[in-house]
Amino acid sequence: MKKTIALPLIAALAMGAAACSKKAEDNSAANTEASADMNAAATDAIADVNAATENAAENLAVEADNAVAGENSANAM
Repeated sequence: MKKTIALPLIAALAMGAAACSKKAEDNSAANTEASADMNAAATDAIADVNAATENAAENLAVEADNAVAGENSANAM
């Protein structure tokens, strides 16, 4: 009697575990793709921030040079 109850339970558990493992594989693939997308977006964001920082530094240097040049021309008069 115990075998007749245990065998269907074991079969149901095995099928349930198999169903979960397939979903886990699907989720793993989706997670890998999402992770790759996030890494690409982060890399683009870092590149944008670096470019903006470089731009700001160049603009600051130009403005400083212009301010010094303006001061020198005002002193020359």
